[in-house]
Amino acid sequence: MTTNHCIALIPGDGIGAEVLPPAQQVLDVLGHRHGFSLSYTSYDWSCERYLREGAMMPADGLDQLRDKDAILLGAVGYPGVPDHVSLWGLLIPIRRSFRQYVNLRPIRVFEGVDSPVRGARPGEVDMVVVRENAEGEYCEIGGRLNQGTSEELAVQESVFTRAGVTRIADFAFSLAARRRGRLTSATKSNGIIHTMPFWDELIAERAAGHPGVTWDQEHIDALAAKFVLDPARFDVVVASNLFGDILSDLAAAVAGSIGIAPAANLNPERDFPSMFEPVHGSAPDIAGKGIANPLGAIWSAAMMLDHLGHPAAAEDITDAIASILAKSDTRTRDLGGTATTAEFTDKLIELL
Repeated sequence: MTTNHCIALIPGDGIGAEVLPPAQQVLDVLGHRHGFSLSYTSYDWSCERYLREGAMMPADGLDQLRDKDAILLGAVGYPGVPDHVSLWGLLIPIRRSFRQYVNLRPIRVFEGVDSPVRGARPGEVDMVVVRENAEGEYCEIGGRLNQGTSEELAVQESVFTRAGVTRIADFAFSLAARRRGRLTSATKSNGIIHTMPFWDELIAERAAGHPGVTWDQEHIDALAAKFVLDPARFDVVVASNLFGDILSDLAAAVAGSIGIAPAANLNPERDFPSMFEPVHGSAPDIAGKGIANPLGAIWSAAMMLDHLGHPAAAEDITDAIASILAKSDTRTRDLGGTATTAEFTDKLIELL
């Protein structure tokens, strides 16, 4: 009996609406091949909706998503709408209400994509940044006082809990055990006196339960430098919300194109739907031109299939991505070519 998965589509803004249809095309090809189907429900939640109605999504938006098997997001962001409005009005409520406490970002240097980093060679750079996605530095605790005066001040609190750090550490160590058995923890305990020593203690505590994984820790500033100087040394990197956010975008740039980079917001226990999204953002400068690179959305769709229990189908997609980049002259403009989004998608499906 064919398994059907109910997928929520949130195209969002800008090129988000242009990269999700290619991802759907690829998903449907793989579903036919591997014996599963996907049904889609699309939602117009976006910054444009905010400008029209004063909210990124309706009051019952989370309830509309709750029964879905997964969420596939395009991009969010629009000129005239502050980024904190779009983030706190849509993405963060989804991530936190659905306990998507793992943000997973794989980074590979593919053959055929030149990295701006001289030592980043295809087949050697293959890492995953595991970012804590629900607490840490991105919390609402704090405020501003004496606004508009010479005594104005702003206070922003970070929140690190034993439960939050423990669960992200266990996820990262387990992932490293399934990969090459190496983990690096990002810290800044020499300068941040309370939260980062707490983070370090809990990482060391959880490491004892994973004796097959070799691990170390690096201060975030030195780690950023080593991402550039020696990216091939890294396997799994676990980091707090802020540090993981910065490192994952840096690593995507090292890989040669942020247009390729995918991301997953996971609820590992599967009590709630997980959300999958490309990293590239809404790119309003190229929106509507039909030239966006769909690979970030397509790779995110592959991560979704893996999460839904179809690893072979997911591998078919990543193999096709590697093939089109290594062997085909068909490229979108960000990769040095002239292909449209549709032309590039057609070539990828041909390779599939």
